[in-house]
Amino acid sequence: MLKYIFKRIGYSILSLFVIVSITFFLMRVAPGSPFATEQNNISPQIQEQLNEQYGLNDPWYKQYGNYLLDVAQFDFGQSMKYRGRSTNDMISESFSVSALLGGASLLFAIGFGILSGVISAMNHNKWPDYIATVISVLGISIPSFVLGGLMQYYLGLKLGWFPISGWKTAAHVVLPSLALGLGYMGNIAKMTRSSLLEQNTSEYVKLAKAKGRTKWGIAFHHSLKNALLPVVTYLGPLTAGILTGSFVIENIFAIPGLGRHFVQSINNRDYTVIMGITVFFAIVLLLAVLIVDILYVVLDPRIQLDGED
Repeated sequence: MLKYIFKRIGYSILSLFVIVSITFFLMRVAPGSPFATEQNNISPQIQEQLNEQYGLNDPWYKQYGNYLLDVAQFDFGQSMKYRGRSTNDMISESFSVSALLGGASLLFAIGFGILSGVISAMNHNKWPDYIATVISVLGISIPSFVLGGLMQYYLGLKLGWFPISGWKTAAHVVLPSLALGLGYMGNIAKMTRSSLLEQNTSEYVKLAKAKGRTKWGIAFHHSLKNALLPVVTYLGPLTAGILTGSFVIENIFAIPGLGRHFVQSINNRDYTVIMGITVFFAIVLLLAVLIVDILYVVLDPRIQLDGED
């Protein structure tokens, strides 16, 4: 098990190195300058001083080497737009908001997705199956930003059940979490349903039925564990989708999270913040994928840890 974990950690470090390198060079070849914008009437002399201060006049290999050293120390540099603010401070202040939004969306997507899939599979070709399928298809088909706008209008403005923007109380979490998580809930529900229906035709389920076990007892004590393997595999992309999807949702609902900082930094051409947030999200996602790989082995001991994968 330890050999498997260390091997996955090595892959994660290599992936992080590639992501850091690609992000760095993409920012360096991007046109324009963070100090030369229509909003900032800065003289060429001051621009030159700022370029020197942030090391933008150094050769690319020196900038690249310095940035690799800084990332290795988890130092993402100073913001080029907001003087006196570091990227690390901006991440630490706003990531808790994004984490709460993403965590609530994940809980909703996983919890209700699995529940809906189980109910649908246990009532195959009956009205609960049809209702769950329709909800799943609607959640998958409608983009999160469209859902967010519809929820703001009908549940916020028309009915007044929830606030439509801001991040002050628990009620402010509901609409953005639903908008962000509903599509992923639909995917999880469909995967759980398909996998559970497949497990219900297996030999061990037939044996359990022959022993007089109820269908719900068989589902929760035997079938569900194996049926959740595709869902566990999906958790890595799911986490990625939740985090990147929050960029749009945070702007729609005016949530002061990390995604909103990312969008603003792109508009401001704030290179250090763009690279810092990108690398930070890459670290979070690689950790999530590593955890998923370990969970997959725990759920399915038949996987050969020391073999080729």
